[in-house]
Amino acid sequence: VAIARVLLKNAPILVLDEATSALDSESEAAIQERLNLVMEGKTVIAIAHRLSTIARMDRIVVLDHGRIVEEGRPEELVEQDGLFARLWKRQTGGFIPEEID
Repeated sequence: VAIARVLLKNAPILVLDEATSALDSESEAAIQERLNLVMEGKTVIAIAHRLSTIARMDRIVVLDHGRIVEEGRPEELVEQDGLFARLWKRQTGGFIPEEID
């Protein structure tokens, strides 16, 4: 229901809190594709444990125990070999391309 509201409402700011966490991979991919179009040109605050859902964001802020530990573009964070990179490597495991384009 919350995702449907995002898709129907043309709000300038979107807050997505684990928006696709309850979906299977196929459904997630279909919805994420549509969300990417809806998010274009908007401010998006996305809370995610599944990093594939935020891989196309312009800027990512990584929190650890409530503190900002990293921030930057996804491809920069992967190269920095910090927390985001470690989590990315753990989650890609052959299911997600290791390179972010």
